[in-house]
Amino acid sequence: MTGGASGIGAAIAERLAAEGAEVWVGDVNTEGAEKVAGEINGHAIELDVTSLDSAKAAVEAVGDIAILVNNAGVDEFGFFPLTSPEQWQRVIDINLNGVLNCTAAALPVMQAATYGRIVSISSEAGRVGSKGSAVYSAAKAGVIGFTKVIARENGRYDITANAIAPGPIETPLLMGAKAMGEVGERLIDNMRSQTQLGRLGQPFEVAAAVAFLASDDATFVTGETLGVSGGLGMV
Repeated sequence: MTGGASGIGAAIAERLAAEGAEVWVGDVNTEGAEKVAGEINGHAIELDVTSLDSAKAAVEAVGDIAILVNNAGVDEFGFFPLTSPEQWQRVIDINLNGVLNCTAAALPVMQAATYGRIVSISSEAGRVGSKGSAVYSAAKAGVIGFTKVIARENGRYDITANAIAPGPIETPLLMGAKAMGEVGERLIDNMRSQTQLGRLGQPFEVAAAVAFLASDDATFVTGETLGVSGGLGMV
């Protein structure tokens, strides 16, 4: 899995390990990845999702890969006119290109085995948009579209591809918006109020959805986007 050193990624690693999976925790933060891996009796591996070569090297190290969880993500909070092309590129490289790179690296192994489960963490921002996160919303929308195509192209290999759209989850990524001061506080409060449950979600709640989509309980589920957002994405 990618982005496993903290937050949602760490929770996913813990849940999958509890379900009996041999978990490889990939992250550019190798110290964090090693900490998480040590806690779950898993493996840590250095992985830069913005590099296809790094993704291929990670898959080669893992070997037979049955489940890929594309979780690495980042945002550059700020209203769009106040952000820069450099910020846009970083957000796109990690959130969208990272999914492309890791999926491209893993697919040949899964196709050869005629089995695979790909779960990519998108966001409700990719479905409804999020103030202060224009490029993040665009990248996460791209993850949803990409997931549908991968599901269509790889069903014949018994490979499923699904996305999860978390709402506001209490993670370092979201709470980083507080660095924007009062504006950031208002953004978080607004997200909280837009959920039907009136609260922020927790990483373990996203991890439970990942475990379902990666399990034998979801063998006939593919090309879907599962909202884990307290009803924020209801239409």
